[in-house]
Amino acid sequence: MNNKVVLVGCGNVGMAYAYALVNQKVFVNELVLIDINKDKCEGEAMDLNHCMAYSPSKIRVRVGDYSDCSDAKIVVLAAGAAQAPGETRMDLIEKNSKIFKGIVSDVMSSGFNGVFIVATNPLDVMTYLTIQYSKLPKGRVIGSGTTLDTSRLRFILSERTGINPKNIEAYVIGEHGDSEFIPWSNVNVAYKKVSDILNHEELHYIEEEVRNSAYQIIDKKGATAYGIGMSLVKITSAILEDKNSILPVSSWDIENEICLSTPAIVGKNGVREKIYIPLSDEETSKLVHSIDTIKEAINKIKE
Repeated sequence: MNNKVVLVGCGNVGMAYAYALVNQKVFVNELVLIDINKDKCEGEAMDLNHCMAYSPSKIRVRVGDYSDCSDAKIVVLAAGAAQAPGETRMDLIEKNSKIFKGIVSDVMSSGFNGVFIVATNPLDVMTYLTIQYSKLPKGRVIGSGTTLDTSRLRFILSERTGINPKNIEAYVIGEHGDSEFIPWSNVNVAYKKVSDILNHEELHYIEEEVRNSAYQIIDKKGATAYGIGMSLVKITSAILEDKNSILPVSSWDIENEICLSTPAIVGKNGVREKIYIPLSDEETSKLVHSIDTIKEAINKIKE
């Protein structure tokens, strides 16, 4: 079985994903790198191949072009302008929407019929545009969404409670951006409601920390990479192994005709089903605000 993955964009995010991929036991046997900077791409491929003697997976890594997408199971889109210190994710709309139009067109011209995973910001808008540009069935276009934000949340809760983050049931939902929120009414730690463990002030502080983590990392080191790289591998494995995992990815919302993050069942054909968890009135208002934020951003492109 040829489980080929094509990575478009070999910057910080793309290469964190590629490096995480070769360090995990994954069902990938070929990784093709595409980037406008051919020399960097070749250097990255060489460097990754030199890991293979110690890697748990045997993956052939090479430089390619868009024709390689024709038989790929997954194309990961990590290309585009990066978020600079002081910029919000939404500030990248104009630059990255233009870049994506050409990239998605080139991928689809190859005859690609797999699953897109989108990692470029503003994430929900870029996922929406990939659906529009590719014309693929909507479930086969997935944004990394709030998978990283959710991992951050579970880590912080683990630090506060002393419970393994793998045993914490909690999600960040909505926009992958400033309007994202945590539906605390659905968060459980060791089968207890989180509100029985932490007070309102602590929960507010945690939510602010999750929302602002990316800005802090960008201010201190220039870019986020490792967390999103691992998140993308989690989504990749769910698809290639048909795990039907529940992940908070950004995917098509039929009612609002946009992409946003809710827990979703992810398997071999992408998103099988979105899961709409019950929300309090306050949480519903936050979700509406997040939806409106994404719609406003999409309308700016249409204008």
